[in-house]
Amino acid sequence: MKTDRELFEAYRLDVYRLCFYMLHDKNDAEDVCQDVFITALQSDRSGISQEKSWLLKIAMNRCKTFLDRRNRGARKEKLSFLKFRPRFSESTEEIIERKIHMTEVVQLLENLPIKIRCVMVLRFVNDLSLQDIAQALNIPVGTVKSRLNKGISSLKKDTDSATYFQEKESQMI
Repeated sequence: MKTDRELFEAYRLDVYRLCFYMLHDKNDAEDVCQDVFITALQSDRSGISQEKSWLLKIAMNRCKTFLDRRNRGARKEKLSFLKFRPRFSESTEEIIERKIHMTEVVQLLENLPIKIRCVMVLRFVNDLSLQDIAQALNIPVGTVKSRLNKGISSLKKDTDSATYFQEKESQMI
């Protein structure tokens, strides 16, 4: 079992990335991410075998709760910045093109129902396996596959984004 610091260092970016993609606001994502780690560090982790899945499940639940509260308050979701994974071999033009494409993808993901968006984000943003997604969301693997297919199908209206997800899915297999 990892120490508190090791747990935080190992999974902070994954948890933050999930929170940001679900909430679309840097400050909200940071707040929920902090709440996730406070909860995790105060919990008994002795029986936890898949720490990443466990943390992402907590994060997903906290994001859903946060969105429910925010939607009840009639505030709209907003996008403040894109996920950025530094790629040192990319030129400036490639970075800009990728950011533009990711903006389009994020906007398309926003239009998906929350259950499908959760699965899509866990698969394509956090690179979780189907089994890990099923465990994190406490649903059968078949449901994960079904939601992924529904998500990709609904994105097929835009050929570029559908190609992006299909390419990423084939790379993960």
